[in-house]
Amino acid sequence: MDWESPLSWDSDAAVETIARLARHGKADVPVYAIGADRRVTTRPFEVAGSPLFVAEGIFAAEIVEECRRRGLLAGAYALRRPRGATFLRRLARDLAEQRKAPRVLLTRGVALLRAEPAVLRRQTGLGAEAARAREVLHRVAALVAGHPTRH
Repeated sequence: MDWESPLSWDSDAAVETIARLARHGKADVPVYAIGADRRVTTRPFEVAGSPLFVAEGIFAAEIVEECRRRGLLAGAYALRRPRGATFLRRLARDLAEQRKAPRVLLTRGVALLRAEPAVLRRQTGLGAEAARAREVLHRVAALVAGHPTRH
């Protein structure tokens, strides 16, 4: 399974899950075992009265247009971070979680490091706005401040 390919992901199920979260404040979400290359179960997730929730991931931009069309989208951002820092964070996480053999993780990490500018261009082309993490946090905080709490 190529976890970096949008074909590894069920975008229709993701949009439906987001719709359930927006309507009911709860939904079952998938749990993946990256080392096993598959989804292993689901778990319940609740937004616990929050007026907004954040969905994140490498494929989030794939559903921006559909979420916007359904009125589910408050904002869509693609994080712009220093590539070296992203490489080190990803490698440390993947090694700690023993996702794959270290040599595979290093090779994959270097390939992702090189591909990162193209990934950011693709995400912005799909409707996400490129922004630094601090800027996204400020925007989300402003959105939360402007919405009443869900009951």
